[in-house]
Amino acid sequence: MDGGESLVSRAGRFVRGQVVLVVSAVLAVASMVIVPPNAGYLDYIDVRMLCILFCFMAVVAGMRECHLFGAVAARLLAGRRSLRMLCLILVLLPFFSSMFITNDVALITFVPFTILVLGMAGEGGSILPVVVLQTVAANLGSMLLPFGNPQNLFIYSHYGVGTGDMVLLLAPYVVVGGIAMCLMCSRFPTHEVHVDISKDRDVRYRGFLALMLVLFAMCILTVLRVVPWQAAVAVTVAVIALTHRGVLARVDYGLLLTFVCLFVFTGNISHIDAVSSALEGLMSWEPAIASLGVSQVISNVPAATLLSGFTDDWQGLLVGVDVGGFGTPIASMASMISLGFYSKTEGADTGRYLAWFTAANVAMVAVLLAVYLVL
Repeated sequence: MDGGESLVSRAGRFVRGQVVLVVSAVLAVASMVIVPPNAGYLDYIDVRMLCILFCFMAVVAGMRECHLFGAVAARLLAGRRSLRMLCLILVLLPFFSSMFITNDVALITFVPFTILVLGMAGEGGSILPVVVLQTVAANLGSMLLPFGNPQNLFIYSHYGVGTGDMVLLLAPYVVVGGIAMCLMCSRFPTHEVHVDISKDRDVRYRGFLALMLVLFAMCILTVLRVVPWQAAVAVTVAVIALTHRGVLARVDYGLLLTFVCLFVFTGNISHIDAVSSALEGLMSWEPAIASLGVSQVISNVPAATLLSGFTDDWQGLLVGVDVGGFGTPIASMASMISLGFYSKTEGADTGRYLAWFTAANVAMVAVLLAVYLVL
């Protein structure tokens, strides 16, 4: 009985931690009933995109192993400054870092750090609004570059988008949204606080970190189609396996498998005439608004893969799923990371957190939709 209960408990934790993967797997299996597995399944999967995403996740995991991000944050935050400036720095850290290390990694790195820092500064009451704004910041900053979040990388690869075209399209949203985010931070009090961060936040494994920085540059060149993705995967795996092989276990393989399931599901439903016609009609109306709305229900990564087969308007789809990451907590699964960390803090008020989260996200959607209407 105990073993059975333990198994059920472990299964429950897995489902709660991998909700999108589980739902995607169920959808993929269900679609296989309608379109039985065949050789055409191989054409569904964007292998290049998955391999590039794997390389980025492995390299960033290596950087985290070296305490790079914690060390940078510690140097920025230690000492005396106003609470408003401290909170602004804490919000800007995931904003800028998410452009390069993805929104989920930025939140995994900086939300626990924020809870620690504000606790040490005796400003526990500021944890809730700062974590909410960090979540907004990470989803906003990750919009800018092709490798900032999974949906960007997918659309970049699927449509063969130029890097400059993507940045030019999204830069106005990131800039205007960033200004709005800073204005939100201006509401924090201005009294002085002191942060004393211990020296255990120093960078370690400096030689390995140097290798990771080189590999990160190689990953960027791979996105830009300068380095073949096959070579990037081989070099990344070989270097990490020979130096810190444990880092490979920290890659989010659940996300990679989620994409495989979504590729199968979207590929199969594209062969179902009734569903295909409905989605084509939805995307022919207003791709950006339609994909924004779908993202609120199924999250923006599944929305991107699902809707990509029914529109050639990559600009509308990209803007829709990126702006669609704001709104409900499940609109961007990175938002669930912050909620999970906050819910474990002492005296956490999840209801109040969701109220703050909703207010901040609705405000950001309104700002970004205004940009969309102007452009």
